[in-house]
This record gives sequence, structure tokens and C-alpha cells, in this order.
Amino acid sequence: MQRYLGAPRFFSEVAERTQEPGVATGLAWTPNGGEIMFIESTRMSGQKGLNLTGSLGDVMKESAQAALSYVRTHAASLGIAPDFFDKSDIHVHVPAGAIPKDGPSGGVTIAASLASLLSGRPVRSDVAMTGEITLRGKVLPVGGIKEKVLAARRAGIKTIILPRRNERDLEDIQPEVRKELEMIFVDTVDEVIRHALRDGDAVQAAAAPAPAAEAAPTPAAAPTPAAVRTERTVLN
Repeated sequence: MQRYLGAPRFFSEVAERTQEPGVATGLAWTPNGGEIMFIESTRMSGQKGLNLTGSLGDVMKESAQAALSYVRTHAASLGIAPDFFDKSDIHVHVPAGAIPKDGPSGGVTIAASLASLLSGRPVRSDVAMTGEITLRGKVLPVGGIKEKVLAARRAGIKTIILPRRNERDLEDIQPEVRKELEMIFVDTVDEVIRHALRDGDAVQAAAAPAPAAEAAPTPAAAPTPAAVRTERTVLN
């Protein structure tokens, strides 16, 4: 097949990207349909700074700030050292930086990315998620559910975390597609983290001092569909 069609244009990066703590798989809507997107977090020595990169709009930046505030407030219950931010900077990056991205539905993914980084527990490679969050840790409904679910299926994702109030939106998806996927409906960020992070394989102690430099760069790989398009990505 490859001899006639050429080398595969896209490769699934989910398993490779999520091997290390700090990377979570989110779902986004674009004019051409849904896409998966990776949200990466790293920690370094600093003075309580939050650096956000990847051509993010104001709404998505606010989601990142809310996610960090939630994690700081609930650090102890998440198995994270309560003073982790005292002498640290946090950097959150969304690859495909040439493509503008905005919208509130990346909130749960950013929260999962931060909780993964700071607890040393990688995010499950078979899980993707979408949902807006509040400072109190509630998960609010978002749009584009059909497109996002189909994007997850195309990427080989088996489990999707969705806001509970979006459950009725699955009626727009064919029953045979729904049967292939496990849908987890949540009301709170705590539920998201509980379902998204792996258990019992922490890579680093939560109380360890912040590293002097950023985590190792993401391995080079073929671009995801989102990375080769120029339209605006909306996490609505």
C-alpha cells in the first residue's frame, strides 16, 4: 500500500508524547472538523511565574491561570507539595505555534497537564478530554462535541472525558461509533484528574526541588493534522 500511496502523512503521536509527566491530550474544534492537540507543561527554578506560549488567545490564557490556581489550592489532595510554586516557574505550551488557538474548553486538559507534571504521574495515552473549568473546580459544558469525538476516534483514542452536561450531545453521533469508545462524564476537575492520570507509576517525587532547566524537548515527529493547517483552532 505504501508503495502506491507513499509514506504515511501523519502518525499517531499520543503514546509517544504522553510517556513523560506534563503532557495531556485535548480536543479542539476547527472549521474543518475536530482535532486532537497536546498541552505540555514544564517546571523550572524561578519566582512564581506562569509562561504561556503557542499563539494562545485571552480566553485560553485565562483557562491556564484558572487551572494553575485550582492545582495550587488543591495541591495536598493531589499528592503535590503545597509549596511547589514558591521557587518555581511554570511553562505551559501548545504546539503548532503558528496557529492561533482560543476558547475555554482546554481548561480540563491544562489542569490535567499541570497535575501530571507536579505529581510525577503521566497522563494515560488512551485518554483525551475537553471541558471548561471554574476556580471552584467545576467542569462546564462546551461545544463541538461531535467533531471532537470523531477526531479522538481517528487518532486511536479509546477513552474520552467530557462534561456531564454534554452527554445529550452524543445523540448526534452514530451508535456504532459510540460503542467503540468509552465516554466518561464528569462534574469536577478532581474527577478528570482521577480518570486521566496513571496510578502507581510516579516518575518523580512531588516534593523534589524544581529542576534547573526545562524538561527534555518533545521528540521530533511528523506533524499532527492540526499542525499543518493554517485556520484558527477554537477550543469552544
